[in-house]
Amino acid sequence: MTKRLGFFTRLLDDTNAAERYRLATEQIVQAERSGFDSAWIAQHHFHEAEGGLPAPFVFLAHAAAATSRIRLGTGIVTLPLELPLRVAEDAAVLDLLSAHRLEVGVGPGGNLTAFTAFGLDSRDRHRLMNGNLELMRKAWSGGILTGGDRLYPSSPTLVERIWQATFSVEGSRRAGAAGDGLMLSRTQPREPGAPFVPLDAIQNPMLDAYIEALPAGRAPRILASRTVFVVDDRKDAYRFAETGLPRLVNKRAAAGAPAPSGSVHDLIKAFDVHLGTPEEVIDSLRRDTTLERATDLTMQVHSIDPPHPFILRSIELMAEKVAPALGWVRDGTASVRRVA
Repeated sequence: MTKRLGFFTRLLDDTNAAERYRLATEQIVQAERSGFDSAWIAQHHFHEAEGGLPAPFVFLAHAAAATSRIRLGTGIVTLPLELPLRVAEDAAVLDLLSAHRLEVGVGPGGNLTAFTAFGLDSRDRHRLMNGNLELMRKAWSGGILTGGDRLYPSSPTLVERIWQATFSVEGSRRAGAAGDGLMLSRTQPREPGAPFVPLDAIQNPMLDAYIEALPAGRAPRILASRTVFVVDDRKDAYRFAETGLPRLVNKRAAAGAPAPSGSVHDLIKAFDVHLGTPEEVIDSLRRDTTLERATDLTMQVHSIDPPHPFILRSIELMAEKVAPALGWVRDGTASVRRVA
């Protein structure tokens, strides 16, 4: 099985939107320079503190022009809020412009207030997600659409580059049955009475269901997103964690969501954070058994949210020291690294 290394950003740098986009582009360029296989961005509507990017294909077109090799993915497009044929068209154009480097991650969305603004009912999000995804799949496959039209331009291999994000065993099973990739989140919800259940204890059953449902001969694609902040000096890791993690606690409490409490070490455990020197992060990631089964490990610095120079250095250290210790082998001439 192959292992790929990804960088993920929600574009949350502490500045205005234009500067967020510039910094995120620099981070993706740094990821390519460091040998990463993929870079992923999240779509969020309206809420500046949740994410700074409502138009992922526009941004990825800009990132494609600034890079040449790294694969570019959406993690995710909130598909129930979109016109599926417009997503299919935008994705096809971007895929052609980027020399077929696009990966399309989709999900039902977690910002329920956005559905009201779009004139939709959030209770319909799973139905809308499934219907919209099937229409996109048909369009990319060259199927005849209502009225007799076909999608133009065409990029039919996009069907093989769909990823579904989910928090549930049933959602994992659906992704597998469709032959799509599975996206696992660092923000996997816990039961209210069990806030410290290990992430892999929840996600391994999801992997079981996904793999069992895959069509015969279909190779699994499993992306595990994890909070990873690698530093030269561990004091920097805890200095930023002491600011970033309590801010996340306050945000959750203000939204009425379950929020852990305790010391920074308690919050690191509660939010599944891997941080510190390369040696510390290697040891921490090795304890996550989900990663042994994932085909893609994608790092993000949220919710530590350190300053831009520390993000760039974390990307470097991840590629130079951490990922190789986990079996990833850098090859600057190819987009796939083989496990040692």
